[in-house]
Amino acid sequence: MRRLWTVSLLLLILAVAALAVAGCGGGKAYTDISQLADKTFAVPTGTVADKLVLSTLPNAKFKYVDDALAACLAVKDGKADAAAYDLPILKNIAAKNEGLTVLPQMITNDDYGFAFALDNTDLKATFDSVVGSLKADGTYADMEKRWLPDHGNPAAMPQIALDGANGTLKLGTAAVTEPFSFKDSSGAVVGFDIELAGYVAKKLGMKLEIVEMPFGDLISAVQSGSVDMAGACITITAERSKSVLFSAAYYKGGIAALVRQ
Repeated sequence: MRRLWTVSLLLLILAVAALAVAGCGGGKAYTDISQLADKTFAVPTGTVADKLVLSTLPNAKFKYVDDALAACLAVKDGKADAAAYDLPILKNIAAKNEGLTVLPQMITNDDYGFAFALDNTDLKATFDSVVGSLKADGTYADMEKRWLPDHGNPAAMPQIALDGANGTLKLGTAAVTEPFSFKDSSGAVVGFDIELAGYVAKKLGMKLEIVEMPFGDLISAVQSGSVDMAGACITITAERSKSVLFSAAYYKGGIAALVRQ
């Protein structure tokens, strides 16, 4: 009888433990945006991610956190049903955090571009030409694989030989948009956008100077001429296009939803 009681107690303890685990970071696994219609999204404070979610899911609720990583960890810990932010940044976080995935349907669709002064049509044309060549010869596809892997961290930044015979090309960037612009373990600014800028500088026979600044200062820096161009996962919008000249879209992204797998 004592043995039977002991076994029963053990089974009860295991059942309670299983329920505790299910209630802490478990929950429903969502597979479609429509399932999130009235759910809670974790979004970074100070962004327009909440407004963009509401444009598609007007009954959504929100939990505000410090940044995109915190939003994703809130999902992992079961404190939110989903995180909403830029697609490539969510994919980068999901690749490094097992148990998280990005839904294939987009909340909004956006184009990313580099910004130039309104009268700097020559530099815009060079940028567009370089991106076209990179896509034609397979380099662009290789960049996507290296900077946006399905699992793990982005690969190391390749070395691009720049002789600087024709001067210096200044790139304004906010190194907080991994994998487009961020600091590696050595403190160097690297990323998809930084590599693109390197190829443009190489085409022009120039050195590349990276000028870091807050994301909100990028457009005004281009306008004032303190930098020649800006790139940091910048969404092309009609409002911004009144102030700067945008490249052709080099990456199609937008606001996506990250959920538990």
